[in-house]
Amino acid sequence: MLGARIHHNGKRWNMPASNVIAALTEVLESRRGADPDSSYVASLYAAGINRILEKVGEEATETLIAAKDVAAGQSHEELVKETADLWFHSMVMLVHLEIRPEAVLDELERRFGLSGIAEKAARSSDGA
Repeated sequence: MLGARIHHNGKRWNMPASNVIAALTEVLESRRGADPDSSYVASLYAAGINRILEKVGEEATETLIAAKDVAAGQSHEELVKETADLWFHSMVMLVHLEIRPEAVLDELERRFGLSGIAEKAARSSDGA
């Protein structure tokens, strides 16, 4: 991948995919306290956690349906779009709860190289 195309404030940037989360986090944080009529994200923040969680749930369901369609032989394009929506709304949720999305990347990095079975067993012994 050559890089993601980020559009913000009328500008377009190409950046490595690894920087997309940091850039999007900045945008999401900048929407805190913004006029809900001026920004979709600000309108979600203003509606509160329950509305944000509803959106995460809707996007998760749409992602599952799109995955089933791919498994049935349809194009993967819709699955990619729905997964992007799910990730986006998950990031909105995290930022709303004052958790930096990079914390999720840190957790994935921590797990990298661990056996999935060993990692799951460690979570079970922690009560998670």
